Amino acid sequence: MSGTRHVALLVETSNAYARGLLVGVKKYVEEHPHWSLYLAEHSRHETDFSWLEGWHGDGVLARIENEGTARFIRRLGLPTVDLSAARLVPELPGVETDDGTIARWAVGHFAERGLRHFAFCGDERFAWSITRSEWFAGHVRQHGATPHEFRMKSSGMRAADRERLATWLTGLPKPVGVLACYDIAGQEVLEACKIAGLAVPDAVAVLGVDNDELIGNLTTPPLSSIEPNTTASGYLAAHLLDLMMHGRSLEAGLRLIEPTRIVARQSSDILAVDDPLVSEALRFIRARSDQNLAVTTVLRHVGLSRRALDYRFAATLGRTVHSEIIRVRLAHVAELLSSTDWTLQQIAERLNFSHSEYMSVVFKKHTGQSPGQYRRTVGGAVARQAFWQE
Repeated sequence: MSGTRHVALLVETSNAYARGLLVGVKKYVEEHPHWSLYLAEHSRHETDFSWLEGWHGDGVLARIENEGTARFIRRLGLPTVDLSAARLVPELPGVETDDGTIARWAVGHFAERGLRHFAFCGDERFAWSITRSEWFAGHVRQHGATPHEFRMKSSGMRAADRERLATWLTGLPKPVGVLACYDIAGQEVLEACKIAGLAVPDAVAVLGVDNDELIGNLTTPPLSSIEPNTTASGYLAAHLLDLMMHGRSLEAGLRLIEPTRIVARQSSDILAVDDPLVSEALRFIRARSDQNLAVTTVLRHVGLSRRALDYRFAATLGRTVHSEIIRVRLAHVAELLSSTDWTLQQIAERLNFSHSEYMSVVFKKHTGQSPGQYRRTVGGAVARQAFWQE
């Protein structure tokens, strides 16, 4: 093959996740400008591909979310990379977000805030939602808790469906952390909480997936969300397709891409710790993540001895006061590494480390990576959540 590659993008433009994939494809094409792209505006359920009539292409990048699309892809018989977890054409190579990591981060996000009850709101139409719920249930059980689940039948639920969701939320043990399979489901959970008169986040803390900025800030309160690395997914899918169009045979199966960060907004801004002194100490520590905070300062604030407060921390969180200070400090370092282009010296000065070399040593000791390695790994995306995992 030589010359221009004609590539069809059967990727919906109706949601933030898919548009992020297209950004990744665009990034690849910018580096490999021998592609000519074909794209039409459509939803994930679209099966009308008449806009490709007369098209003589070389390859396809597709979100194969329904049987109609699967049949169309098989009829084309072209090199194709699937960007859906549905696996309706299992013989194809595919790229998808790592649902296991999403579930682990979600449970950790809730547990770090002191929640001991966990629930999942899924959408039974999508295989990735079912997979995500299975991972979530597994991580909840590892925490010694019982997972709860609600399955939506469609997005944009009818009034009766929302009432059913409100009834389910009312019956959950409180306070509870609810992971919604994607941000639209998170919006539905928040609206159902209003119907049920449930306070968010005090009774129900809510976390979505996709970090759709419109949805996240349209809801009341604003929705916390896990941000997948859709740019990396789209880029990798384009690279795999390029290999296939050059005659390379690739193994079937999904290549999983880790999400990038949790964007914490008001819907999960809770510290559900039964011990009021531990809760106060946590707030005090987290409000001073940019300070070289001494344990003695925390002790004076809450009025306890170190032995007494460490005992309470161990009983409630499984770690000491000093460990919590270090974790919070390094989480802030990670955020600045991934969200800014500041030098290590600038970050050290901003967070009141004695010098950047000391900050780097502490960071590597606790994360296993140097600050530079970490910055390259996250690729400019905030990943504070890694620091809340045991």
